[in-house]
Amino acid sequence: MLPRVAAPEPASYLTLEEGTDVVSADGDRVGVVEHVLRDEETDIFDGLVIDVKLGPGGLRFVDAPDVGEILDDRVVLTVPTAEIEELPKPTPNPAVMEHHGVEDVEDPLEHKLRRAWEIISGRG
Repeated sequence: MLPRVAAPEPASYLTLEEGTDVVSADGDRVGVVEHVLRDEETDIFDGLVIDVKLGPGGLRFVDAPDVGEILDDRVVLTVPTAEIEELPKPTPNPAVMEHHGVEDVEDPLEHKLRRAWEIISGRG
C-alpha cells in the first residue's frame, strides 16, 4: 500500500514566503511570490507582487480579491493564465486609470501599485 500524500494545508499571507509558487486559475504555474503587501495600519492583506515566468517575465501586482487561495506550498489565483500578462506592473507613478474631476486623489489600485513599487525598490 502506498503512503498517503498529505493535501496542502491552507496558510496565511503572514506566513507566505518569497519564492512560493503562484498558480493560475487553470492550474498552470505562472510565477513566484516576490512580495506580500498589507496595510500596516489595519493589518489587512492587500495583494502580492509576483515574478511572472511567462513570456518576457517581470513583476506584476495581484490584488487581494484575485488571490483565491493561499496554501503552504503555493498561491492559487482566480486569474486565468491568458490574463496573467495583463496584470498591472508596480510602478513609481501608476498610470491614471480614470478621473472624475479630482486630479489629486489616488484611487486604491494606484495606491497599492505605488506601495508595491516602493517595497520592491527598497523605499518602503
